[in-house]
Amino acid sequence: MSERLICRLKDVRTERGWTQAELAERVGVSRKTINTVENGVFVPSTVLALKLAAAFDLRVEDLFGLEGA
Repeated sequence: MSERLICRLKDVRTERGWTQAELAERVGVSRKTINTVENGVFVPSTVLALKLAAAFDLRVEDLFGLEGA
């Protein structure tokens, strides 16, 4: 069974009215890193996923999931 990462990062970020640069600054990464995560080019590390969730005051599962799991 093939699994695919579901990423709600862009949806949540735009709902909050934050730019990629603003989110990147909050979690201590580059804007390009945020862009590549949002576009499915890069799967975030556990540490980055936790930082992203904390920035939004959400659980990691609210931002990321597995399709087909």
